[in-house]
Amino acid sequence: MIRSMTAYARQDARGEWGTLTWELRSVNHRYLEPVFRIPEALRDIEPALRDSLRRYVQRGKLECQLKFQQESQSTGSFSVNLDLANELNHAVNQINRLLDNPAHIDAFDFINWPGVMVTEETDLEPVKEEAISLFNQALGQLVTTREREGGRIHPMLDDRLDSIAEIVEKVREKLPHILERQNEALRSRFEELRLDIDPGRLEQEMVMLAQKADVAEELDRLEAHVHEVKEVLAKKEPVGRRLDFLMQELNREANTLSSKSLVTETTQFAVELKVLIEQMREQVQNIE
Repeated sequence: MIRSMTAYARQDARGEWGTLTWELRSVNHRYLEPVFRIPEALRDIEPALRDSLRRYVQRGKLECQLKFQQESQSTGSFSVNLDLANELNHAVNQINRLLDNPAHIDAFDFINWPGVMVTEETDLEPVKEEAISLFNQALGQLVTTREREGGRIHPMLDDRLDSIAEIVEKVREKLPHILERQNEALRSRFEELRLDIDPGRLEQEMVMLAQKADVAEELDRLEAHVHEVKEVLAKKEPVGRRLDFLMQELNREANTLSSKSLVTETTQFAVELKVLIEQMREQVQNIE
């Protein structure tokens, strides 16, 4: 099943430590480009998250944001480093004795001094484990959404491929008639210009024109590319890059068919092919 690269997932979890929320957003991109936004206290879980991501996703730009709302009772308690406070107070008094007009220092000045107030850190290991588990749940939800979106793209591509095959068959059926009309148009043009051309030379020109206007090879390649696209769509692996290449090949054959068109009928067929191929290409850009 093909997967879209556009999806969104969200997962929440609550515990004694607080609330965790993962939000994952993915859009199309040529390669896999993850961007993680994680609170600094939980930053060391990022390598594990990247490993999980690479196991499930091969292409797309992903924004992965983790929000952590810590409960007030789990934020840790404060204590005072009395030894440091006494040393600081002693130093301040020594300096004040040297000054003519010493400044008054209150308790808040001491509290704000680095190291005087000590916070007992909360054990974040349970939070990190839950964050990794929750990320995997969100990732599973994201992949499911990508597959569901891909399931909507697949029938559209099949319809366009069938339409291309029908156009190719129509051109193939009409090709002898088209070549005959091209020859008649060329003869009429020569007669209008009243050109005196040797019949043998005229026949030679007709043969050369027929060779230039013969699109049988382009039709064969279009059919082959349509068959290849259908086979690629049936694969159970990321196929976006291969499909993108095949869209280029289909477009190249349609352009060649257009350049060889000497009558309105084949020109119109070539235009219809280009429209169908462009519609597919827009969707293929979003396939993993």
